Amino acid sequence: MSKRVTSRQSRTSLIRTRAAVLAAGLGASVVLGAGVATAADTLAPGAAVTAASAVQPQAAAKTPASWVDPVKKYTLSASFAQAGGMWQSTHSGQDFAVASGTEVVAAHGGTVVKAGGNGAGDGPAYGNAIVIKHGNGTYSQYAHLSRIDVRAGQVVGTGQHIALSGNTGNSSGPHLHFEIRTTPNYGSAIDPVAFLRSKGVTV
Repeated sequence: MSKRVTSRQSRTSLIRTRAAVLAAGLGASVVLGAGVATAADTLAPGAAVTAASAVQPQAAAKTPASWVDPVKKYTLSASFAQAGGMWQSTHSGQDFAVASGTEVVAAHGGTVVKAGGNGAGDGPAYGNAIVIKHGNGTYSQYAHLSRIDVRAGQVVGTGQHIALSGNTGNSSGPHLHFEIRTTPNYGSAIDPVAFLRSKGVTV
C-alpha cells in the first residue's frame, strides 16, 4: 500500500472521528439544551461526548429548598405543646422571637386560604394571621403579624414574602407564631419544628 493511500485513510479516519464528536454534541444539545452544544467545539480530536458527561455540570447545580424557615435571624421561644397561662390549654405552635416588622415568608409553596384579623377566623388570640394550604395535604399558619401582604386565593412560592411580624392578638412581645396543621383550622396543629426538621430545615 502506498504512503498516499495510507495518508488518505488517516485523514478520512480523522474526519469521521470529528464528525462523530460533532454529531454527539448536537444530539446532546437537542436533548439537554443549547448550553451543551459548545462542548463538542472545545473537545480535542478523538474525544467522545456522552449524555452523562454533558449532564454532569447541570446535576451539580443546587436543588431549590422544598421547605424553609418562615423568618431569619430568630430565637426560638415558646415551643409546641408547652404549658402556660397565655394559652387555653397548651401552646399550639412554635414561636420565633424577632423584632416587629421582620419579613415573614411562606415556609413552602401553596395557596393562601385565610388572611386577616381575628386570627383569620381562628380567634382574636392570634391577631393578624395567614394560613397557607400546601400540595402535600398540610397547612402552615403565621400569626401575631403587624402587616399582611397576601390575600385568600393567592398562590405563593417557597420563601416568598407574605407578611411582617408583629405583636397583635394575645402576645407578650413581638414574635412570629408558626403552626403546621392537618386542616386549615385551629385544633389540628402538629409539632412544627419536628415537621420542618423532617423536611431538611435546620431549626
